[in-house]
Amino acid sequence: MPDPTAPRKLSRWPLYIAFGLAFLLVVAWSGFWLWARGQAESRLEAGVSQLKAAGYEVGWKSQAIGGYPFRLNVTLTDPRIRDRSGWALEAPRLEAQAFLHAPTHWLVATPDGLTFVRPQGGPVRVQGKLIRASLSHLQNTPPNLSFEGVDLVFQPAAGANPFALERAQRVEFHLRQAPSALDEGGVWLTVKDGKARLSGLLGRIAGEKPISIEWDGRLTKMSAFRGADWPTAVRNWDRAGGRMSVKRAGLTAGDALIGANAGSLGVDSDGRLTGSLDVSLRQAPRAIGALGDTGTIPRETAVAAAAVAGARETGDLARMTLYFQAGQTTLGPVAIARAPKVYETR
Repeated sequence: MPDPTAPRKLSRWPLYIAFGLAFLLVVAWSGFWLWARGQAESRLEAGVSQLKAAGYEVGWKSQAIGGYPFRLNVTLTDPRIRDRSGWALEAPRLEAQAFLHAPTHWLVATPDGLTFVRPQGGPVRVQGKLIRASLSHLQNTPPNLSFEGVDLVFQPAAGANPFALERAQRVEFHLRQAPSALDEGGVWLTVKDGKARLSGLLGRIAGEKPISIEWDGRLTKMSAFRGADWPTAVRNWDRAGGRMSVKRAGLTAGDALIGANAGSLGVDSDGRLTGSLDVSLRQAPRAIGALGDTGTIPRETAVAAAAVAGARETGDLARMTLYFQAGQTTLGPVAIARAPKVYETR
């Protein structure tokens, strides 16, 4: 029998080629990540320059960008931003993250809480189990902006004025471009299982019971909502004919209920609210009377407004229209208070 042919040795070239291609891929991806890191850093610097040119104070103690190989992680230590009107936002640490396959979709978190500063009331420290936000679709007007907070606690700083909300199980805020109109934005706000500092009848009825807040509105002329600070942006929006249409809103505090099913709101030249709201108020005469008892509004005004509410009451629920005009809040023919301030005029 002839001897069998010796088996040929397998070539190692395919293995070398595979390792070589993998090495080139790693080098190319690393170069792309470094380029993306540089882009993120330069755009961050450009954004800060634009804000400073517009009159904002922006800064932080240190900055780090990492996340290789698939993400961009930006960490800022002691960041702070302040506008001309005195509103400010600061945090011990801010962490932002975007995946390389979606570099315009950023998630932002403040794991050690944050502090917002009111021009008149002073700083309020906010801590919670979760505090995060997201920003995406920057090409839209407005871009997609969301905020979510879980188990939040609001603590005014020493010497600061009290804040209306003490704690909340969940707070959500969403801003989106409306699908039906390119220059219209939707605003949603919800506060669930909160504890608030309530006075008057609401405080008596709610007691230690949780409160909930809901607001669903639409903003027109969003492209005009621009400016160096909040008052300027609101004035530009108002001059362009911007309005907010209220689709649904409500405040529930124990057995008390204030709801709005429709309305159209704007802002006058003094920064006060204008327009009207169709509202529902449970135990309306009693609630308005309590405002007079506590001195929130004059007693004779409370008596007249309670009579108007009583005439529109069915069961324990009154349906009426609140008007904001000429700087006053009017219930029927009775002016009950000054119209709320949207911004302070300088």
